[in-house]
Amino acid sequence: MSNYHTKSVTELSAMLQAGEVSSVELTRYFLDRIENSDEKLNSFISVCEEQALAQAKESDEKLKAGNAPALTGVPIAHKDIFCTDGVKTSCASKMLDNFISPYDATVVKNMREAGVVMLGKTNMDEFAMGSSNETSYYGAVKNPWNLQAVPGGSSGGSAAAVSARIAPAATGTDTGGSIRQPAAFCGITGLKPTYGRVSRFGMIAFASSLDQAGPMGQSASDCALLLNAMAGFDEKDSTCIEKDVPDYSADLEKPLDGLRIGLPKEYFDNKDGGMNAEVEALTRTALEQYEALGAELIEIELPNSGLSVPVYYVVAPAECSANLSRFDGVRYGYRCEDPKDLNDLYTRSRGEAFGSEVQRRIMVGAYALSSGYYDAYYLKAQQLRHLISDDFKKAFEKVDVIMAPSTPETAFNIGEKSDDPISMYLSDIYTIAVNLAGIPAMSIPVGFSGNNMPVGMQIMGNYFEEAKLLNVAHKYQQATDWHTQLPEEFK
Repeated sequence: MSNYHTKSVTELSAMLQAGEVSSVELTRYFLDRIENSDEKLNSFISVCEEQALAQAKESDEKLKAGNAPALTGVPIAHKDIFCTDGVKTSCASKMLDNFISPYDATVVKNMREAGVVMLGKTNMDEFAMGSSNETSYYGAVKNPWNLQAVPGGSSGGSAAAVSARIAPAATGTDTGGSIRQPAAFCGITGLKPTYGRVSRFGMIAFASSLDQAGPMGQSASDCALLLNAMAGFDEKDSTCIEKDVPDYSADLEKPLDGLRIGLPKEYFDNKDGGMNAEVEALTRTALEQYEALGAELIEIELPNSGLSVPVYYVVAPAECSANLSRFDGVRYGYRCEDPKDLNDLYTRSRGEAFGSEVQRRIMVGAYALSSGYYDAYYLKAQQLRHLISDDFKKAFEKVDVIMAPSTPETAFNIGEKSDDPISMYLSDIYTIAVNLAGIPAMSIPVGFSGNNMPVGMQIMGNYFEEAKLLNVAHKYQQATDWHTQLPEEFK
C-alpha cells in the first residue's frame, strides 16, 4: 500500500515530475482517504470526484509533454469561501446552500493554471465568522488530534484536512487569525500574506480591509510553492497591489546567521494568566533552537497590541454588516417561503438563513456605523488601528522578524466556549494585530502539550517579506520534525 499521504507537496511534486506516480493515481488515493476518513472529521462540504479525476487526467498529459509547472497534478482542497465555477460555494451558510458559482475566484483560477487538481471544498465557520469552526451550517469540524476538540476557525476544515493528510494542502483565508490559529491547533504550517499580495476577487468578503487568502500545508516549503501560484496582481481586485512576485522557494535555504528576532514584551507578559504555561514553554524552546541556528533574540514593545481585540471587533463587524447586506433573498441565495411583502422577504430570508454569530456581528456592525455612533466607534477604531500599525513599523526598524505564540492555549473542546463569545474572541488575541496592520505572518508547529495537542508559534514579518518568513520557518523545520507528525487515527 502506498503511503502518499505522508509526503509533503514538495515531495509529491518531485514524484509527479519524475513520473514516479501519476496525478490520476494520486488524486484517486486522496479521494479514497477523504471517503474513508472524513466522516469522523466533517472537514469537507463538497467533494468533486468527477472533476478532480478529469483535471488529474489533464495534468498527466501536461506532465508527459514536459515543462509542466511545479504544482501540476498535485491535489489540494479549497476553502468553501472561494467561488468555483460549476461547484457549490456556500461559505458554510444556509444563505448560500443553493449557490452554484458561475465563475472561478482568481485564487482558484491561478491554482488551476498552475496545474493543481481540486479535490473539493472545505468546511469553515459561517461567512468566516468564528474561531472554532462551530458556526458552520454543515456542523462542526473535528480536530484530527482529538475528535472532541475544535480545529480552530474560520479555516478549520482546511486545517483538519491537511492535518489528517486527507488533502496534501489547502487554501484558507485569514481575517483575524483564521489561517494561523487553526494551523496552530492542528499542527500544520499556515501563512497569511501581506494584505493585497493575493487577489480577493471571487473570495466572498467578510471584512474587506482585513481578509487575505493564503496557503496551508505541511511545511514552509509547501507554502512557498503554493504562494508562488496564488500571489500576484489582479486588476479585478482594487485592493490588490501591483508588485512583482518573487520565487518564494528561492531563498528557503539561506542561513539564519545574524537574524534579529523581536519578542514582544506584551505577548510574553503573562501576568493575567492568558498564556498557557505549556504554550509558553514550547515557544521558548523553539526560540532556543533559533538561537542555535544563529539568530539573536531582542525584546521589543508593541504598546498598543492590547487594543487589537476591541478595535477588530468594531472594524470587522462594521465591514461585515456592509458586505452581507447583498444577501437579501432577492438575487441569489436563500429565500423565505411565501413572503407577505418586500420587508417580510428581507427580514425573514436573512433571519432564517444567517446563523446566530453572523447575526450578532451584523447587528454590532450596523450599530457601530449608525448615525451618532460612527465617530465614537468606527472612526475611533480606525485611528487606533493606525497606532497598532505604527508599533509594527517601529519594531521592524530594530528586528527582522517578530515571534510569539500563535494562540494563548491549545485547542479547546467542542461546545466549551459556544456560550461565551468574549472568551471565544480572545483565542485570536495574538493574531488579530497582524491583520489590522496588514503585515504577513505564519504559524508553524513547535511541539505538543502534555495531552498531545499541537502548539504553534507565530512568525511575523515586514510588508511583502513573505520570502523571509518562509526561509526562517524552513530552517527551523529542517532542524526539527514537529511538522511531519501525524495524528494516530489518520496514519
